[in-house]
Amino acid sequence: MSGYTRRPEWLKLSPFDTATLAGMRKLTGRLRLHTVCESARCPNRQRCFAEGTAAFMILGNVCTRNCSFCAVESGRPQTPNLHEPDNLVAAVAKLRLKYVVITSVTRDDLPDGGASYFARTIKAIHEYSPDIMVEALTPDFKGSFSALQTVTATSLTVLNHNVETVPRLYPEVRPQAEYHRSLKVLRQARLFNPGLLTKSGLMLGLGETQQEVIEVMADLRQVGCDLLTIGQYMQPSLRHHRVVRFVHPDEFAEYENMGEELGFRYVAAGPLIRSSFHAAETYLMAIERNRLRN
Repeated sequence: MSGYTRRPEWLKLSPFDTATLAGMRKLTGRLRLHTVCESARCPNRQRCFAEGTAAFMILGNVCTRNCSFCAVESGRPQTPNLHEPDNLVAAVAKLRLKYVVITSVTRDDLPDGGASYFARTIKAIHEYSPDIMVEALTPDFKGSFSALQTVTATSLTVLNHNVETVPRLYPEVRPQAEYHRSLKVLRQARLFNPGLLTKSGLMLGLGETQQEVIEVMADLRQVGCDLLTIGQYMQPSLRHHRVVRFVHPDEFAEYENMGEELGFRYVAAGPLIRSSFHAAETYLMAIERNRLRN
């Protein structure tokens, strides 16, 4: 589990611009908000912040689970901030966002896993502007369909739930999650709200095989998943899961082609692709491709 692996040339990142990072941190700090960009140490955060966008993380920044790949802090979370929905709307207004991504830490300590906070936040955004599109990247709510329905009953554009890796690696990478439970979340979301687009994401380089990736893609299509993101896992620190291999960009391109053949509306695959990265563009590309097909 220890030891960094030298990154290949296609994963070399430019130094972060402190002014760009400071600007977003000032806004989120003033409003007592968190972004998954910062908490998960996303390599794209400077680019997104420079473009005036971010993926907001509600329900605090401490997770009740302890996945070996994730940089988000694990432990005992604080009581949720009741003003968080209004504060998030203030950030949306300041940034003039037309497409908003909301995610959260996993809150197994809450009776509904935080689903009601997702619903309140989405409602607050649409009370501010009903034209704003909202993508919710949710945890699995421990398989609670009633919690999931609380979220899907809102005016949501995309329900995103990441399977993250192949089922064989779950005990090592996501010990408190269940692969088939995550598939059920995606299937049930579509059943609750047939007009909703569903989305999921995979990280590569954790020890999976190409055949296992293809099998997960097929499983996702079987439950009606529309959109898929596939990116390279990068080890956040020495205590996190090691990088087993760096996947070449050509292999990512192959997965994009396979995804189209399997029937996904859109697959974004590449070394720096992340679930929330350019989410608006991913959604719009899917809509456009669906229009052209019909």
